[in-house]
Amino acid sequence: MTVAEEGAGLSVPVAEIVDGSLPVQGFTLDTTGPDVTLRHADDAGLRYGRDILQQLRAQGDGAWPAVHIEDWPDLPVRGFLLDVSRGRVPTRESFVHLIEVLRLARYNQLQLYTEHTFAYTGHQEVWRGASPMTAAEIRDLDALCAGAGIELVPNQSTYTHMEAWLSHSTYRHLAECQDGFAVAGFPMPSATLKADEESAAFAHGLLAELLPNFTSRQVNVNCDEPFELGRGAGAAQVAELGTGEVYLRHLRRLMEPLLAQGHRPQFWADFITHHPELAEGLPAGCTAIAWTYESPRPNGERVEIPPDFQRLIDELGVNIAFDGFSEALKGLPGSGVPFLVAPGTGTWNSLVGRIDNAMGNIADAVRTGLANGACGLLLTEWGDNGHLQAFCTSYPPIVYAGAASWCLASNADIEPAAVLDRHVFRDRAGVLGGVLDAVGRVWGGTGQRSFNSSPLQAALIPEQRHLVTHEPDAGLVEAVIATLDQALSELEQARPASRDGALAVRELAAAIGLARHGAWRLGRTAGLAGPGDLALRADLNALITEYRRCWLARNRPGGMERGFEPLTSTLKSYAR
Repeated sequence: MTVAEEGAGLSVPVAEIVDGSLPVQGFTLDTTGPDVTLRHADDAGLRYGRDILQQLRAQGDGAWPAVHIEDWPDLPVRGFLLDVSRGRVPTRESFVHLIEVLRLARYNQLQLYTEHTFAYTGHQEVWRGASPMTAAEIRDLDALCAGAGIELVPNQSTYTHMEAWLSHSTYRHLAECQDGFAVAGFPMPSATLKADEESAAFAHGLLAELLPNFTSRQVNVNCDEPFELGRGAGAAQVAELGTGEVYLRHLRRLMEPLLAQGHRPQFWADFITHHPELAEGLPAGCTAIAWTYESPRPNGERVEIPPDFQRLIDELGVNIAFDGFSEALKGLPGSGVPFLVAPGTGTWNSLVGRIDNAMGNIADAVRTGLANGACGLLLTEWGDNGHLQAFCTSYPPIVYAGAASWCLASNADIEPAAVLDRHVFRDRAGVLGGVLDAVGRVWGGTGQRSFNSSPLQAALIPEQRHLVTHEPDAGLVEAVIATLDQALSELEQARPASRDGALAVRELAAAIGLARHGAWRLGRTAGLAGPGDLALRADLNALITEYRRCWLARNRPGGMERGFEPLTSTLKSYAR
Protein backbone atom coordinates (compact mmCIF):
# COMPACT_ATOMS: atom_id res chain seq x y z
CA MET A 1 0.00 0.00 0.00
CA THR A 2 1.22 3.50 -0.80
CA VAL A 3 -0.21 6.62 0.84
CA ALA A 4 -0.16 10.26 -0.26
CA GLU A 5 -1.55 13.26 1.60
CA GLU A 6 -4.89 13.82 -0.10
CA GLY A 7 -6.81 12.13 -2.87
CA ALA A 8 -9.98 12.61 -4.85
CA GLY A 9 -13.00 14.37 -3.39
CA LEU A 10 -15.48 12.21 -1.48
CA SER A 11 -18.19 13.13 -3.99
CA VAL A 12 -16.31 11.47 -6.85
CA PRO A 13 -18.13 8.25 -7.89
CA VAL A 14 -16.22 5.00 -7.44
CA ALA A 15 -15.52 3.08 -10.65
CA GLU A 16 -15.84 -0.67 -9.93
CA ILE A 17 -14.16 -2.80 -12.59
CA VAL A 18 -13.84 -6.58 -12.83
CA ASP A 19 -10.20 -7.48 -13.45
CA GLY A 20 -9.57 -11.12 -14.35
CA SER A 21 -5.82 -10.70 -13.98
CA LEU A 22 -6.09 -10.35 -10.21
CA PRO A 23 -5.72 -13.36 -7.90
CA VAL A 24 -8.89 -14.90 -6.45
CA GLN A 25 -10.52 -12.57 -3.87
CA GLY A 26 -8.05 -9.84 -4.84
CA PHE A 27 -8.63 -6.16 -5.43
CA THR A 28 -6.77 -2.94 -6.16
CA LEU A 29 -7.91 0.43 -4.93
CA ASP A 30 -6.66 3.83 -6.11
CA THR A 31 -7.81 7.16 -4.69
CA THR A 32 -4.65 9.14 -5.56
CA GLY A 33 -5.86 10.86 -8.70
CA PRO A 34 -8.95 12.72 -9.77
CA ASP A 35 -10.83 9.40 -10.00
CA VAL A 36 -11.46 6.58 -7.50
CA THR A 37 -11.05 3.11 -9.00
CA LEU A 38 -11.75 -0.26 -7.42
CA ARG A 39 -10.65 -3.25 -9.51
CA HIS A 40 -11.67 -6.67 -8.26
CA ALA A 41 -11.23 -10.30 -9.24
CA ASP A 42 -14.66 -11.49 -8.07
CA ASP A 43 -17.52 -10.75 -5.68
CA ALA A 44 -15.29 -11.37 -2.66
CA GLY A 45 -12.66 -8.92 -3.91
CA LEU A 46 -15.40 -6.36 -4.54
CA ARG A 47 -16.70 -6.80 -0.99
CA TYR A 48 -13.25 -6.42 0.58
CA GLY A 49 -12.53 -3.35 -1.53
CA ARG A 50 -15.83 -1.75 -0.59
CA ASP A 51 -15.15 -2.45 3.09
CA ILE A 52 -11.82 -0.62 2.79
CA LEU A 53 -13.53 2.28 1.05
CA GLN A 54 -16.01 2.52 3.91
CA GLN A 55 -13.16 2.71 6.43
CA LEU A 56 -11.35 5.33 4.32
CA ARG A 57 -14.50 7.41 3.93
CA ALA A 58 -14.82 7.61 7.71
CA GLN A 59 -11.28 9.04 7.84
CA GLY A 60 -11.79 11.54 5.03
CA ASP A 61 -12.49 15.24 5.56
CA GLY A 62 -13.98 16.27 2.25
CA ALA A 63 -11.48 14.15 0.32
CA TRP A 64 -10.38 10.54 0.24
CA PRO A 65 -7.11 9.72 1.95
CA ALA A 66 -4.85 9.20 -1.08
CA VAL A 67 -3.94 5.51 -1.21
CA HIS A 68 -3.03 2.85 -3.72
CA ILE A 69 -3.75 -0.68 -2.45
CA GLU A 70 -3.10 -4.05 -4.07
CA ASP A 71 -4.42 -6.86 -1.89
CA TRP A 72 -5.31 -10.56 -1.99
CA PRO A 73 -5.13 -13.44 0.49
CA ASP A 74 -2.34 -15.90 1.18
CA LEU A 75 -4.90 -18.60 2.01
CA PRO A 76 -8.17 -18.69 0.06
CA VAL A 77 -10.16 -20.34 2.89
CA ARG A 78 -10.22 -18.51 6.22
CA GLY A 79 -12.72 -20.14 8.55
CA PHE A 80 -13.84 -20.01 12.17
CA LEU A 81 -15.29 -22.94 14.09
CA LEU A 82 -17.39 -22.29 17.18
CA ASP A 83 -18.19 -25.15 19.56
CA VAL A 84 -21.92 -25.05 20.36
CA SER A 85 -22.05 -28.46 22.04
CA ARG A 86 -20.19 -28.12 25.36
CA GLY A 87 -22.53 -25.60 26.96
CA ARG A 88 -22.86 -22.35 25.04
CA VAL A 89 -25.40 -22.00 22.22
CA PRO A 90 -25.36 -18.27 21.32
CA THR A 91 -28.43 -16.12 20.84
CA ARG A 92 -29.23 -14.73 17.41
CA GLU A 93 -27.94 -11.31 18.52
CA SER A 94 -24.62 -12.89 19.47
CA PHE A 95 -24.37 -14.57 16.08
CA VAL A 96 -25.08 -11.25 14.34
CA HIS A 97 -22.19 -9.61 16.16
CA LEU A 98 -19.87 -12.57 15.58
CA ILE A 99 -20.58 -12.38 11.86
CA GLU A 100 -19.72 -8.65 11.91
CA VAL A 101 -16.37 -9.41 13.54
CA LEU A 102 -15.65 -12.25 11.11
CA ARG A 103 -16.45 -10.03 8.13
CA LEU A 104 -14.18 -7.30 9.49
CA ALA A 105 -11.33 -9.85 9.75
CA ARG A 106 -12.10 -11.19 6.23
CA TYR A 107 -13.21 -14.68 7.15
CA ASN A 108 -15.22 -16.50 4.53
CA GLN A 109 -16.33 -19.63 6.37
CA LEU A 110 -18.11 -20.37 9.66
CA GLN A 111 -18.80 -23.77 11.24
CA LEU A 112 -20.82 -24.57 14.35
CA TYR A 113 -19.38 -27.71 15.91
CA THR A 114 -22.44 -29.83 16.70
CA GLU A 115 -22.80 -33.04 18.65
CA HIS A 116 -26.40 -32.87 19.91
CA THR A 117 -27.49 -29.22 19.64
CA PHE A 118 -29.60 -29.43 16.48
CA ALA A 119 -33.28 -30.22 17.06
CA TYR A 120 -33.40 -33.51 15.15
CA THR A 121 -36.89 -34.90 14.65
CA GLY A 122 -37.58 -37.90 16.88
CA HIS A 123 -34.44 -37.41 18.98
CA GLN A 124 -35.82 -35.07 21.63
CA GLU A 125 -34.34 -37.03 24.52
CA VAL A 126 -30.84 -36.15 23.28
CA TRP A 127 -31.29 -32.42 22.78
CA ARG A 128 -33.98 -31.70 25.36
CA GLY A 129 -32.73 -28.97 27.69
CA ALA A 130 -29.80 -28.04 25.43
CA SER A 131 -31.50 -25.06 23.68
CA PRO A 132 -30.68 -26.56 20.25
CA MET A 133 -30.64 -24.78 16.91
CA THR A 134 -33.75 -25.42 14.82
CA ALA A 135 -33.92 -25.85 11.06
CA ALA A 136 -35.49 -22.39 10.68
CA GLU A 137 -32.74 -20.83 12.80
CA ILE A 138 -30.03 -22.48 10.71
CA ARG A 139 -31.61 -21.17 7.50
CA ASP A 140 -31.77 -17.67 9.01
CA LEU A 141 -28.12 -17.87 10.09
CA ASP A 142 -27.15 -19.17 6.66
CA ALA A 143 -28.72 -16.07 5.09
CA LEU A 144 -27.00 -13.74 7.56
CA CYS A 145 -23.65 -15.33 6.73
CA ALA A 146 -24.25 -15.15 2.99
CA GLY A 147 -24.94 -11.43 3.29
CA ALA A 148 -21.47 -11.02 4.80
CA GLY A 149 -19.73 -13.19 2.20
CA ILE A 150 -19.34 -16.07 4.67
CA GLU A 151 -20.14 -19.69 3.88
CA LEU A 152 -21.95 -21.43 6.74
CA VAL A 153 -20.59 -24.98 6.57
CA PRO A 154 -22.64 -27.71 8.28
CA ASN A 155 -20.81 -29.61 10.98
CA GLN A 156 -22.07 -32.74 12.77
CA SER A 157 -20.26 -35.42 14.73
CA THR A 158 -21.03 -38.67 12.94
CA TYR A 159 -18.71 -41.24 14.53
CA THR A 160 -16.75 -39.99 17.55
CA HIS A 161 -17.55 -37.56 20.38
CA MET A 162 -21.07 -38.97 20.54
CA GLU A 163 -21.28 -38.99 24.37
CA ALA A 164 -24.51 -36.98 24.39
CA TRP A 165 -26.16 -39.70 22.28
CA LEU A 166 -24.60 -42.81 23.78
CA SER A 167 -25.45 -41.76 27.34
CA HIS A 168 -29.06 -42.71 26.47
CA SER A 169 -30.11 -46.36 26.34
CA THR A 170 -31.94 -45.72 23.05
CA TYR A 171 -28.63 -45.37 21.22
CA ARG A 172 -26.29 -47.51 23.30
CA HIS A 173 -26.51 -50.46 20.89
CA LEU A 174 -24.61 -48.30 18.38
CA ALA A 175 -21.59 -47.90 20.68
CA GLU A 176 -18.20 -49.49 20.22
CA CYS A 177 -18.00 -49.80 24.03
CA GLN A 178 -21.50 -49.73 25.49
CA ASP A 179 -20.36 -49.43 29.10
CA GLY A 180 -17.44 -47.09 28.50
CA PHE A 181 -13.82 -48.16 28.81
CA ALA A 182 -10.67 -47.52 30.81
CA VAL A 183 -7.24 -46.42 29.67
CA ALA A 184 -4.21 -46.47 31.99
CA GLY A 185 -6.59 -46.64 34.92
CA PHE A 186 -8.67 -43.65 33.82
CA PRO A 187 -12.39 -44.32 33.24
CA MET A 188 -13.68 -42.97 29.93
CA PRO A 189 -17.31 -42.57 28.81
CA SER A 190 -18.71 -44.28 25.75
CA ALA A 191 -18.22 -41.80 22.90
CA THR A 192 -17.50 -43.70 19.65
CA LEU A 193 -19.98 -45.51 17.42
CA LYS A 194 -19.29 -48.95 15.99
CA ALA A 195 -17.49 -48.88 12.67
CA ASP A 196 -20.26 -50.62 10.73
CA GLU A 197 -23.12 -50.09 8.30
CA GLU A 198 -25.71 -49.58 11.05
CA SER A 199 -23.79 -46.68 12.58
CA ALA A 200 -23.15 -45.15 9.18
CA ALA A 201 -26.87 -45.36 8.35
CA PHE A 202 -27.67 -43.62 11.65
CA ALA A 203 -25.22 -40.81 10.84
CA HIS A 204 -26.60 -40.40 7.32
CA GLY A 205 -30.10 -40.15 8.77
CA LEU A 206 -29.00 -37.16 10.85
CA LEU A 207 -27.26 -35.52 7.91
CA ALA A 208 -30.29 -36.02 5.67
CA GLU A 209 -32.26 -33.76 8.01
CA LEU A 210 -29.46 -31.27 8.68
CA LEU A 211 -27.90 -30.57 5.29
CA PRO A 212 -30.93 -29.19 3.38
CA ASN A 213 -30.89 -26.16 5.70
CA PHE A 214 -27.52 -24.98 4.33
CA THR A 215 -26.64 -23.54 0.95
CA SER A 216 -23.08 -24.85 1.34
CA ARG A 217 -22.27 -28.16 -0.33
CA GLN A 218 -19.47 -28.81 2.14
CA VAL A 219 -20.00 -30.74 5.38
CA ASN A 220 -17.65 -31.50 8.27
CA VAL A 221 -18.27 -35.08 9.47
CA ASN A 222 -15.53 -34.78 12.15
CA CYS A 223 -14.34 -38.37 13.00
CA ASP A 224 -11.45 -37.28 15.22
CA GLU A 225 -10.03 -39.17 18.20
CA PRO A 226 -11.59 -42.65 17.74
CA PHE A 227 -10.24 -43.72 21.11
CA GLU A 228 -12.47 -46.80 21.52
CA LEU A 229 -11.85 -48.24 18.07
CA GLY A 230 -11.13 -51.96 18.50
CA ARG A 231 -11.70 -51.97 22.26
CA GLY A 232 -15.25 -53.32 22.09
CA ALA A 233 -17.64 -54.41 19.33
CA GLY A 234 -14.98 -54.04 16.63
CA ALA A 235 -12.19 -55.94 18.39
CA ALA A 236 -12.30 -58.94 16.06
CA GLN A 237 -12.41 -56.77 12.95
CA VAL A 238 -9.45 -54.72 14.16
CA ALA A 239 -7.52 -57.89 15.01
CA GLU A 240 -8.05 -59.09 11.43
CA LEU A 241 -7.53 -55.85 9.47
CA GLY A 242 -5.77 -53.42 11.81
CA THR A 243 -7.11 -50.18 13.28
CA GLY A 244 -6.02 -48.12 10.28
CA GLU A 245 -7.92 -50.16 7.72
CA VAL A 246 -11.06 -50.39 9.88
CA TYR A 247 -11.05 -46.62 10.42
CA LEU A 248 -10.49 -45.89 6.72
CA ARG A 249 -13.31 -48.19 5.64
CA HIS A 250 -15.73 -46.53 8.02
CA LEU A 251 -14.64 -43.06 6.97
CA ARG A 252 -15.38 -44.06 3.38
CA ARG A 253 -18.80 -45.39 4.47
CA LEU A 254 -19.57 -41.95 5.81
CA MET A 255 -18.12 -39.89 2.97
CA GLU A 256 -18.85 -41.79 -0.23
CA PRO A 257 -22.66 -41.39 -0.14
CA LEU A 258 -22.17 -37.67 0.54
CA LEU A 259 -19.79 -37.37 -2.40
CA ALA A 260 -22.31 -39.17 -4.61
CA GLN A 261 -24.90 -36.55 -3.61
CA GLY A 262 -22.57 -33.70 -4.63
CA HIS A 263 -21.34 -32.80 -1.14
CA ARG A 264 -17.69 -32.18 -0.28
CA PRO A 265 -16.96 -33.73 3.11
CA GLN A 266 -14.34 -32.48 5.53
CA PHE A 267 -12.86 -34.54 8.38
CA TRP A 268 -10.27 -34.13 11.13
CA ALA A 269 -6.94 -35.61 10.05
CA ASP A 270 -5.42 -36.64 13.40
CA PHE A 271 -5.91 -40.38 12.82
CA ILE A 272 -4.54 -40.14 9.28
CA THR A 273 -1.45 -38.25 10.43
CA HIS A 274 -0.80 -41.07 12.93
CA HIS A 275 -1.24 -43.53 10.04
CA PRO A 276 0.03 -41.53 7.03
CA GLU A 277 -0.04 -44.61 4.78
CA LEU A 278 -3.87 -44.32 4.82
CA ALA A 279 -3.91 -40.99 2.97
CA GLU A 280 -3.73 -42.66 -0.44
CA GLY A 281 -6.98 -44.51 0.36
CA LEU A 282 -9.04 -41.38 1.02
CA PRO A 283 -11.79 -40.75 -1.55
CA ALA A 284 -11.32 -37.94 -4.06
CA GLY A 285 -13.28 -34.83 -3.15
CA CYS A 286 -12.78 -34.84 0.61
CA THR A 287 -10.77 -32.27 2.60
CA ALA A 288 -8.61 -33.12 5.61
CA ILE A 289 -8.29 -30.75 8.58
CA ALA A 290 -4.97 -30.99 10.43
CA TRP A 291 -5.06 -29.62 13.97
CA THR A 292 -2.86 -28.88 16.93
CA TYR A 293 -3.38 -26.21 19.57
CA GLU A 294 -0.06 -25.53 21.26
CA SER A 295 2.54 -23.07 20.04
CA PRO A 296 5.79 -24.87 19.18
CA ARG A 297 8.11 -24.81 22.17
CA PRO A 298 11.45 -23.02 21.67
CA ASN A 299 14.49 -25.20 20.96
CA GLY A 300 12.42 -28.37 20.99
CA GLU A 301 11.58 -27.98 24.69
CA ARG A 302 9.22 -30.63 26.03
CA VAL A 303 6.70 -30.29 28.81
CA GLU A 304 7.39 -32.61 31.71
CA ILE A 305 4.33 -34.85 31.89
CA PRO A 306 3.50 -36.99 34.95
CA PRO A 307 4.03 -40.71 34.24
CA ASP A 308 0.39 -41.72 34.78
CA PHE A 309 -0.80 -39.02 32.39
CA GLN A 310 1.90 -39.98 29.89
CA ARG A 311 0.61 -43.57 29.90
CA LEU A 312 -2.89 -42.29 29.19
CA ILE A 313 -1.64 -40.15 26.31
CA ASP A 314 0.40 -42.99 24.85
CA GLU A 315 -2.46 -45.51 25.00
CA LEU A 316 -4.90 -43.06 23.42
CA GLY A 317 -2.42 -42.09 20.71
CA VAL A 318 -2.66 -38.37 21.45
CA ASN A 319 0.24 -36.27 20.14
CA ILE A 320 1.28 -33.44 22.44
CA ALA A 321 4.96 -33.32 21.49
CA PHE A 322 4.73 -29.56 20.90
CA ASP A 323 6.28 -29.93 17.45
CA GLY A 324 3.57 -27.75 15.93
CA PHE A 325 2.14 -28.24 12.47
CA SER A 326 5.27 -29.86 11.08
CA GLU A 327 4.11 -32.93 13.02
CA ALA A 328 0.36 -32.39 12.59
CA LEU A 329 0.59 -32.39 8.77
CA LYS A 330 2.39 -35.72 8.53
CA GLY A 331 1.25 -37.67 5.46
CA LEU A 332 -0.83 -34.87 3.90
CA PRO A 333 1.59 -32.77 1.78
CA GLY A 334 2.03 -34.46 -1.57
CA SER A 335 -0.83 -36.91 -0.97
CA GLY A 336 -3.19 -35.15 -3.36
CA VAL A 337 -5.69 -34.62 -0.52
CA PRO A 338 -6.54 -30.93 -0.02
CA PHE A 339 -6.17 -29.87 3.59
CA LEU A 340 -6.80 -27.04 6.01
CA VAL A 341 -4.67 -26.14 9.01
CA ALA A 342 -6.63 -25.70 12.25
CA PRO A 343 -5.02 -23.80 15.13
CA GLY A 344 -7.01 -22.74 18.18
CA THR A 345 -8.01 -19.58 19.99
CA GLY A 346 -6.45 -21.17 23.10
CA THR A 347 -9.26 -19.76 25.24
CA TRP A 348 -10.88 -22.96 26.52
CA ASN A 349 -9.97 -24.08 30.04
CA SER A 350 -8.46 -20.63 30.61
CA LEU A 351 -11.25 -18.22 31.72
CA VAL A 352 -9.40 -15.21 30.23
CA GLY A 353 -7.47 -16.65 27.28
CA ARG A 354 -3.92 -17.65 26.38
CA ILE A 355 -3.26 -15.09 23.67
CA ASP A 356 0.51 -15.56 23.46
CA ASN A 357 0.08 -19.31 22.91
CA ALA A 358 -2.71 -18.69 20.39
CA MET A 359 -0.66 -16.25 18.33
CA GLY A 360 2.31 -18.63 18.22
CA ASN A 361 0.02 -21.51 17.28
CA ILE A 362 -1.72 -19.49 14.55
CA ALA A 363 1.50 -18.13 13.04
CA ASP A 364 2.94 -21.66 12.97
CA ALA A 365 -0.22 -22.96 11.28
CA VAL A 366 -0.12 -20.31 8.54
CA ARG A 367 3.63 -20.53 7.99
CA THR A 368 3.70 -24.33 7.84
CA GLY A 369 0.48 -24.47 5.86
CA LEU A 370 1.77 -22.08 3.21
CA ALA A 371 5.03 -24.00 2.92
CA ASN A 372 3.18 -27.28 2.42
CA GLY A 373 0.29 -26.32 0.16
CA ALA A 374 -2.63 -25.88 2.58
CA CYS A 375 -5.78 -24.54 0.99
CA GLY A 376 -6.89 -22.65 4.06
CA LEU A 377 -7.13 -22.16 7.80
CA LEU A 378 -9.89 -23.04 10.27
CA LEU A 379 -9.52 -21.29 13.63
CA THR A 380 -11.20 -23.32 16.37
CA GLU A 381 -12.94 -22.11 19.55
CA TRP A 382 -13.68 -25.14 21.76
CA GLY A 383 -15.81 -25.34 24.90
CA ASP A 384 -14.04 -28.00 26.94
CA ASN A 385 -15.26 -28.37 30.53
CA GLY A 386 -18.40 -26.31 30.10
CA HIS A 387 -17.23 -23.41 27.90
CA LEU A 388 -16.48 -21.15 30.87
CA GLN A 389 -14.21 -18.65 29.10
CA ALA A 390 -15.58 -15.18 28.44
CA PHE A 391 -16.45 -15.13 24.75
CA CYS A 392 -14.76 -11.77 24.16
CA THR A 393 -11.44 -13.52 24.87
CA SER A 394 -11.79 -15.13 21.43
CA TYR A 395 -11.72 -11.76 19.63
CA PRO A 396 -7.92 -11.23 19.84
CA PRO A 397 -7.10 -14.60 18.20
CA ILE A 398 -9.92 -14.13 15.68
CA VAL A 399 -8.43 -10.80 14.59
CA TYR A 400 -4.88 -12.15 14.56
CA ALA A 401 -5.74 -15.31 12.61
CA GLY A 402 -7.73 -13.32 10.07
CA ALA A 403 -4.80 -10.97 9.50
CA ALA A 404 -2.12 -13.69 9.47
CA SER A 405 -4.00 -15.96 7.07
CA TRP A 406 -4.66 -13.01 4.74
CA CYS A 407 -1.02 -11.89 4.58
CA LEU A 408 1.48 -13.40 7.00
CA ALA A 409 4.40 -11.30 5.75
CA SER A 410 2.61 -8.07 6.61
CA ASN A 411 0.72 -9.16 9.69
CA ALA A 412 2.76 -11.73 11.62
CA ASP A 413 3.78 -9.11 14.17
CA ILE A 414 0.56 -7.12 14.49
CA GLU A 415 -0.74 -6.34 17.97
CA PRO A 416 -4.45 -7.21 18.14
CA ALA A 417 -5.17 -4.83 21.04
CA ALA A 418 -5.16 -1.64 18.97
CA VAL A 419 -7.22 -3.27 16.19
CA LEU A 420 -9.78 -4.45 18.72
CA ASP A 421 -10.15 -1.04 20.33
CA ARG A 422 -10.47 0.77 17.02
CA HIS A 423 -12.55 -1.60 14.91
CA VAL A 424 -14.17 -4.32 17.07
CA PHE A 425 -15.03 -2.67 20.40
CA ARG A 426 -14.76 0.93 19.16
CA ASP A 427 -13.49 1.76 22.64
CA ARG A 428 -13.16 5.53 22.93
CA ALA A 429 -10.86 5.08 25.93
CA GLY A 430 -8.60 2.62 24.08
CA VAL A 431 -8.54 0.29 27.08
CA LEU A 432 -10.43 -2.94 26.43
CA GLY A 433 -8.05 -4.46 23.88
CA GLY A 434 -5.05 -3.89 26.14
CA VAL A 435 -6.81 -5.45 29.12
CA LEU A 436 -7.63 -8.54 27.07
CA ASP A 437 -4.02 -8.81 26.01
CA ALA A 438 -2.68 -8.40 29.55
CA VAL A 439 -4.96 -10.98 31.18
CA GLY A 440 -4.48 -13.34 28.25
CA ARG A 441 -0.82 -13.76 29.21
CA VAL A 442 -1.05 -14.46 32.95
CA TRP A 443 -1.70 -18.20 32.51
CA GLY A 444 2.02 -18.80 31.95
CA GLY A 445 3.19 -16.71 34.89
CA THR A 446 2.49 -18.87 37.95
CA GLY A 447 5.61 -21.05 37.84
CA GLN A 448 3.54 -23.99 36.64
CA ARG A 449 3.35 -25.44 33.15
CA SER A 450 0.14 -26.47 31.48
CA PHE A 451 -1.16 -27.97 28.26
CA ASN A 452 -4.48 -27.02 26.69
CA SER A 453 -5.47 -25.07 29.80
CA SER A 454 -4.53 -22.44 32.37
CA PRO A 455 -3.31 -23.24 35.89
CA LEU A 456 -5.79 -20.62 37.10
CA GLN A 457 -8.86 -22.57 35.94
CA ALA A 458 -7.27 -25.80 37.17
CA ALA A 459 -6.88 -24.26 40.63
CA LEU A 460 -10.37 -22.76 40.59
CA ILE A 461 -12.04 -26.07 39.68
CA PRO A 462 -9.84 -28.91 40.91
CA GLU A 463 -12.45 -31.55 40.03
CA GLN A 464 -11.80 -30.93 36.33
CA ARG A 465 -8.98 -32.90 34.71
CA HIS A 466 -6.20 -30.59 33.51
CA LEU A 467 -2.60 -31.29 32.55
CA VAL A 468 -0.66 -28.96 34.86
CA THR A 469 2.83 -29.70 36.12
CA HIS A 470 5.26 -28.14 38.63
CA GLU A 471 4.41 -26.25 41.81
CA PRO A 472 3.27 -22.62 41.87
CA ASP A 473 5.84 -20.00 42.85
CA ALA A 474 4.63 -17.64 45.58
CA GLY A 475 6.28 -14.54 44.13
CA LEU A 476 5.06 -15.25 40.62
CA VAL A 477 1.50 -15.93 41.77
CA GLU A 478 1.55 -12.66 43.72
CA ALA A 479 2.55 -10.85 40.51
CA VAL A 480 -0.29 -12.57 38.61
CA ILE A 481 -2.78 -11.37 41.23
CA ALA A 482 -1.42 -7.83 40.91
CA THR A 483 -1.79 -7.96 37.11
CA LEU A 484 -5.39 -9.12 37.42
CA ASP A 485 -6.16 -6.42 40.00
CA GLN A 486 -4.66 -3.80 37.67
CA ALA A 487 -6.71 -5.14 34.76
CA LEU A 488 -9.94 -4.85 36.76
CA SER A 489 -9.07 -1.26 37.64
CA GLU A 490 -8.28 -0.34 34.01
CA LEU A 491 -11.40 -2.10 32.74
CA GLU A 492 -13.55 0.42 34.62
CA GLN A 493 -12.28 3.09 32.20
CA ALA A 494 -13.37 1.25 29.03
CA ARG A 495 -15.98 3.01 26.89
CA PRO A 496 -16.81 0.60 24.04
CA ALA A 497 -19.49 1.59 21.53
CA SER A 498 -19.81 -1.78 19.77
CA ARG A 499 -22.95 -3.89 19.75
CA ASP A 500 -21.69 -6.11 22.59
CA GLY A 501 -19.20 -3.69 24.16
CA ALA A 502 -20.95 -3.18 27.49
CA LEU A 503 -21.56 -6.92 27.83
CA ALA A 504 -17.93 -7.66 26.95
CA VAL A 505 -16.80 -5.41 29.81
CA ARG A 506 -19.13 -7.13 32.27
CA GLU A 507 -18.27 -10.70 31.28
CA LEU A 508 -14.56 -9.95 31.14
CA ALA A 509 -14.67 -8.40 34.62
CA ALA A 510 -16.38 -11.53 35.97
CA ALA A 511 -13.93 -13.83 34.17
CA ILE A 512 -10.96 -11.86 35.53
CA GLY A 513 -12.51 -12.18 38.97
CA LEU A 514 -12.73 -15.96 38.54
CA ALA A 515 -9.12 -16.09 37.34
CA ARG A 516 -8.06 -14.05 40.36
CA HIS A 517 -9.97 -16.43 42.61
CA GLY A 518 -8.03 -19.30 41.08
CA ALA A 519 -4.80 -17.37 41.67
CA TRP A 520 -5.77 -16.85 45.33
CA ARG A 521 -6.20 -20.60 45.66
CA LEU A 522 -2.82 -21.16 44.02
CA GLY A 523 -1.35 -18.63 46.44
CA ARG A 524 -2.62 -20.70 49.33
CA THR A 525 -0.79 -23.72 47.93
CA ALA A 526 2.38 -21.66 47.56
CA GLY A 527 2.17 -20.30 51.10
CA LEU A 528 0.90 -16.79 50.39
CA ALA A 529 -1.38 -15.04 52.84
CA GLY A 530 -4.76 -14.44 51.28
CA PRO A 531 -8.51 -14.37 51.81
CA GLY A 532 -10.00 -16.91 54.21
CA ASP A 533 -12.82 -19.32 53.46
CA LEU A 534 -15.60 -16.88 54.32
CA ALA A 535 -14.18 -14.20 52.05
CA LEU A 536 -13.52 -16.71 49.27
CA ARG A 537 -17.05 -18.04 49.53
CA ALA A 538 -18.55 -14.54 49.30
CA ASP A 539 -16.30 -13.64 46.35
CA LEU A 540 -17.07 -16.78 44.36
CA ASN A 541 -20.79 -16.62 45.08
CA ALA A 542 -20.96 -13.06 43.72
CA LEU A 543 -18.89 -13.99 40.67
CA ILE A 544 -21.09 -16.98 39.85
CA THR A 545 -24.22 -14.81 40.10
CA GLU A 546 -22.81 -12.16 37.76
CA TYR A 547 -21.32 -14.65 35.31
CA ARG A 548 -24.71 -16.39 35.01
CA ARG A 549 -26.30 -13.08 34.07
CA CYS A 550 -23.62 -12.49 31.44
CA TRP A 551 -24.09 -16.03 30.11
CA LEU A 552 -27.83 -15.48 29.62
CA ALA A 553 -27.24 -12.11 27.96
CA ARG A 554 -25.12 -13.77 25.26
CA ASN A 555 -26.28 -17.40 25.16
CA ARG A 556 -29.36 -19.57 25.49
CA PRO A 557 -30.01 -21.18 28.87
CA GLY A 558 -29.51 -24.80 27.79
CA GLY A 559 -26.11 -26.10 28.78
CA MET A 560 -25.46 -23.39 31.34
CA GLU A 561 -25.46 -25.78 34.27
CA ARG A 562 -22.78 -27.87 32.59
CA GLY A 563 -20.38 -25.00 33.10
CA PHE A 564 -21.57 -23.82 36.49
CA GLU A 565 -21.93 -27.11 38.38
CA PRO A 566 -18.14 -27.45 38.90
CA LEU A 567 -17.97 -23.84 40.11
CA THR A 568 -20.76 -24.58 42.55
CA SER A 569 -18.79 -27.58 43.80
CA THR A 570 -15.85 -25.32 44.55
CA LEU A 571 -18.18 -22.90 46.32
CA LYS A 572 -19.49 -25.69 48.54
CA SER A 573 -15.95 -26.67 49.51
CA TYR A 574 -15.51 -23.53 51.62
CA ALA A 575 -16.34 -23.69 55.30
CA ARG A 576 -19.29 -21.55 56.29
